[in-house]
Amino acid sequence: MVAHGDLLEWAVVHGRNSYGTPRGPVQDKLDAGVATLLEIDLQGARQVRASMPEARFVFLAPPSWEELERRLVGRGTEGPEERERRLATAKVEMAAASEFDHVIVNDDVQRAADELVSVMGLTPHPVVGR
Repeated sequence: MVAHGDLLEWAVVHGRNSYGTPRGPVQDKLDAGVATLLEIDLQGARQVRASMPEARFVFLAPPSWEELERRLVGRGTEGPEERERRLATAKVEMAAASEFDHVIVNDDVQRAADELVSVMGLTPHPVVGR
């Protein structure tokens, strides 16, 4: 897909895993006037900016470096080596936050989600829970 230009963006993340977003489904949604959200890393955002400069770019930031570390350790899904690799990636990404149109601090999930919906120009739908 990379060789044929079928990916809107792609990257090797944390120095070891390849990820990408197929171009076709995203373009189909945009052509239909549907607001489309991509959850991508810094490398992908830079690629999308190059091909779609009209897009809005939002950086989701942790409230602090200490909180980022606490969340990563608290997940318990990565060993020490992988945590260090992810934190090294996070340092690079956080240093590039100024490249984005908006920075949303993820200090409260509902508030951050509401802010994202607002940035996207959407009307939030009520959440019904138990």
